[in-house]
Amino acid sequence: MKSDYSHTHAPDGTAVRADAVTKTYGKGDSRTVALKQTSFSTREGELHLVVGPSGCGKTTLLSVVAGTLAWDQGQIEVFGLTLNGLSQAEITTFRRQNIGFIFQQFNLIPTLTTVENVSVPLLLNGHPRAVAETRAVEMLKEVGLADKLTKRPSDLSGGQQQRVAIARALVHQPRLIICDEPTSALDSTTGHHIMDLLAGAARAPGRCVIIVTHDNRTYGFADRITEMEDGRVKHVYAGPELHTFIQSHR
Repeated sequence: MKSDYSHTHAPDGTAVRADAVTKTYGKGDSRTVALKQTSFSTREGELHLVVGPSGCGKTTLLSVVAGTLAWDQGQIEVFGLTLNGLSQAEITTFRRQNIGFIFQQFNLIPTLTTVENVSVPLLLNGHPRAVAETRAVEMLKEVGLADKLTKRPSDLSGGQQQRVAIARALVHQPRLIICDEPTSALDSTTGHHIMDLLAGAARAPGRCVIIVTHDNRTYGFADRITEMEDGRVKHVYAGPELHTFIQSHR
């Protein structure tokens, strides 16, 4: 089994390509089609927003792209690697080496301090604990939590927990960062700072950020915006169209 997926690369610079992906939940009368032959792509160097009403398939799309959710039909490639043919163990290895997650529910480990929570991705990738914790401290300083290093999640506000989750997603410098409402618990100033960090990460060589959001304060940071509706891509905004879309949602 191949154990290093950190150097895969699409020749044309595509970071993510999903072709005609279908995903259903449930069976019989309770069956729901969350993605309907959905196609989506984004390139290295982009901060790409995915927007649309609740229940339109945004989070499901990110979950199948990341390999955390099985899909029914279609093909998914991430940095040139086709996920369809990989075993679950191989997908897990690929995800650990290449993807950082910012979850809407934070998913912090309650018994660990902020430094320990942020260290987890580095430890999973084999870094010594001292190195992992040093990098974790640096990242927590970047998100404005230098005074919360030894606190546990229960000692933090929702916004502070969100920033710990963001630090954890960025600490191992993943090539793809997938975010579900990363600014939802943050005030305008902190949210702007976090979006600056994410934009900087997106534009580093060989990297990409995809964000599901309802927060129109984030729109101005986007290189492209994909709008979804009823499990399908409704429109992709770029260039002058993107500028018009952003202005109309201020």
